[in-house]
Amino acid sequence: MQKLKLTGLSILSGLLMGISWPETGGIAPLFFIALIPLLYVEHFVSQNPEKFKSRHVFFNAYLTFLVFNSFTTWWIWNADPIGMIIAEVLYSLFMAITFLWFHKIKKNIGDKKGYFAFVILWIGFEWLHFNWEFSHPWNPFGNTFANFTSIIQWYEYTGVMGGTLWILIVNILFFKVFKDTILLKEPLKNSIKTLSLIGSILIIPILFSVIIYSNYTEKENPIEIVVVQPNIDPYNEKFGGMTEAEQMDRILSLAREKITSNTKYVLAPETSIPRRSDEKLIENNYGIIEIRKFLQEFPHIKFIIGISSSIEYGIRDSKPTPTARSFGNPTQYYDAFNTALLIDNSPNIQTYHKSKLVLGVEKLPYPKVFAPLEKFAINLGGTFGSLGTEKEAHNLIDNNLQIAPVICYESIYGEYVASYVQKGADFIFILTNDGWWADTPGYRQHLAYGRLRAIETRRSIARSANTGTSCYINQRGDVILPTEWWKNDAIVSSINTNQEITFYTKHGDFIGRISAAIAVLLLLGSWTVKIKGRFTKG
Repeated sequence: MQKLKLTGLSILSGLLMGISWPETGGIAPLFFIALIPLLYVEHFVSQNPEKFKSRHVFFNAYLTFLVFNSFTTWWIWNADPIGMIIAEVLYSLFMAITFLWFHKIKKNIGDKKGYFAFVILWIGFEWLHFNWEFSHPWNPFGNTFANFTSIIQWYEYTGVMGGTLWILIVNILFFKVFKDTILLKEPLKNSIKTLSLIGSILIIPILFSVIIYSNYTEKENPIEIVVVQPNIDPYNEKFGGMTEAEQMDRILSLAREKITSNTKYVLAPETSIPRRSDEKLIENNYGIIEIRKFLQEFPHIKFIIGISSSIEYGIRDSKPTPTARSFGNPTQYYDAFNTALLIDNSPNIQTYHKSKLVLGVEKLPYPKVFAPLEKFAINLGGTFGSLGTEKEAHNLIDNNLQIAPVICYESIYGEYVASYVQKGADFIFILTNDGWWADTPGYRQHLAYGRLRAIETRRSIARSANTGTSCYINQRGDVILPTEWWKNDAIVSSINTNQEITFYTKHGDFIGRISAAIAVLLLLGSWTVKIKGRFTKG
């Protein structure tokens, strides 16, 4: 019966987290208490060592996070059921292991220090998950407030890990009140100090944020941009159902309807040009030829658009890069890329290669180790398998303006997007598809996370989605002129450039780096204590 109760509480915790999440419930304040049932499970196991072991903490934590991840990212199923299952199983495993480490460390160092360790370990895990080869950081806790931008303007200092810290501290303090008043039967007045502290921790950041939000004024230096949403079905039209000519005609026709004499840029989505091209021969691509003609008609325009491209290395004795693919006899090699182009009336085309790649679709982790598994990569049309990348983010240059070309999945990486701004980006263009997931929370969550990037960097964003939501996002994170799902459309508006550098842009995920370093020390210290204990007993 007790095990059933713990199971129910673990499921409840996962459900509360899921209901809190953007677009799968959206009741963000619930996350401030969502971890309490799971923390109770851990506490109960710790208090009953004769009946329950650490494995019970692990299995219940795994259940919590499996419910949470499945609740919030079930829509991956629409693209690949097996990929969705693998993603949920692995990510939940990593989260459960982190929670288990907290439990074990707490047993060694006591409750107060143990809950401090929980905060450190969790934020350290989130930082790791942004930076290692198995990276799929869709659900860091700080993303909870992505649609509540008026209360998280302070993310310009902390990034989303500041939000994670906020959530963890409040949950732990609420659990302390629960434990003292419900479990230990202490009078509520004994918890007044803790409740006052909770109130301060909740209210002060919100008030600070609302003041920033209400008083933030962008400098007026507008750039007019036409954003195209061609709405080409990625399953039935993109790679066969529509000809290249039909696809390019739709994109250019939609743009033509909105261009004015003040328009400076036309922005089209990720992989809009349907046929992959060797970058040395890119001028021969039909889509490029049509854009060149279009620019003769509108010579004041610069065109930013996505394409699948490649760089050929010729005959080599071995792979020139870990991601290179072989073809021909004798063996030749090439790298494939998900690429953004800047095309104008000059003879040169600027390129940027997507570098934060989707696990299982565009890359395999540790390619030297897992190369034999590449044939199992999920095929979403076009180029798939492990793609090549840039060594680091770089901007597209237009005279005195610099553009951050953020391709799809890259927009969920706060520190990576900030690195464009460190290098001088005046504004951000997001190029994405978003059609793979159908009309689900997936594309809406993706849009919401883009709002966080605007706040962190204080850069205006123009967002072009093949379908989903194309829009503009101002420097406060407000969405402007959003398009409808599954609609051919184009929008035109101006966004303001900005040259100021936020604290977060300068310092990145400093909370995560500090936490990760302390987490390593905590783990080493805990293992040392455990080893010494075994020798002492021996």
